[in-house]
Amino acid sequence: MSKQRGKRRKVEVENDEFMQFARRIVRAAGKRVGDGEPVDLAALVAVRVELEEVEVRAVQAMRERYGWSWFEIGRELGITRQAAQQRYGRKIARSAS
Repeated sequence: MSKQRGKRRKVEVENDEFMQFARRIVRAAGKRVGDGEPVDLAALVAVRVELEEVEVRAVQAMRERYGWSWFEIGRELGITRQAAQQRYGRKIARSAS
């Protein structure tokens, strides 16, 4: 078996399908916690906290790597430019320091 160095096959992921899959997983996790022990609630809350952190990092990447404006981010989220900046601006500044 030969190894190819420096050439990785890029796997394309359909974002819409991937996000639908992620939503199904989160819904299933909530149902399992609801059907199980109350102590599992902390694990579900940890998922929410992590999702919030990932959301901030995604917005930060859109701004820094791709040059998106607050207006463009707000438009994608269905909120105003000002609301987007208020929601994410301080969190991004804190993560950068």
